Amino acid sequence: MKRYNIFVVFFSALLLFSCKHDPAVVPEIPVIPPVTVDCDPDTAYFQQQVLPLLVSSCGVAGCHDPGTASDGIVLTDYASVIASGKVRAGNPGESDLLEVLTEDDPEDRMPPSPRQPLTAQQIATISQWIRQGAKNNSCESGSCDTTNVSFSNHVWPVIQTSCLGCHSGGSPSGGIGLTNHSQVAQAAATGRLLGAVRWESGFAAMPQNGNQLSACQITQIKKWIENGTPNN
Repeated sequence: MKRYNIFVVFFSALLLFSCKHDPAVVPEIPVIPPVTVDCDPDTAYFQQQVLPLLVSSCGVAGCHDPGTASDGIVLTDYASVIASGKVRAGNPGESDLLEVLTEDDPEDRMPPSPRQPLTAQQIATISQWIRQGAKNNSCESGSCDTTNVSFSNHVWPVIQTSCLGCHSGGSPSGGIGLTNHSQVAQAAATGRLLGAVRWESGFAAMPQNGNQLSACQITQIKKWIENGTPNN
């Protein structure tokens, strides 16, 4: 009987030892950057089309930037936009983000007055992105035209997407309005436009809270300025 008890104790201890595990280690989920593909005109791209609009019009100081996070919402990167719960992938009609952008009441509309509301085309782009799955997608054109640069085809679209949200309305950021060719040309003539988009020392890096413009976009703006800032 004594030998049996010793065997039970030994076996129990062995079993306990063999089943003891170190605490489970949960690996960190890596942040996977968007896959960049060739641009498709029938696709809305978050990194090039949607995010710049959100950063310029919503992700600014006093609103939905990381420092302010009004209502606990940050709209300056993909993870934060999705975490806000304001986007229902595949369903623009059920997405609160679209609702506040198209709100008729100026008290409830985003961006709030005196900031300029998004255009119908800009809202349509965001709606298309949501309908197509609200992906963290990115695209890159295989060519960069720096020979036939024009204000209407190259400079103004960048201003509309990445700058106008901050630099419009009754109180534009830094007192600099960029709502038309004349204002953009004036900012270019002082060197402030190129200095800001190139993130040069002594200038506020623009877009604020956003990614730097692409090398192609910066080069096109530079060429336009070198050509005399024509309204072409």
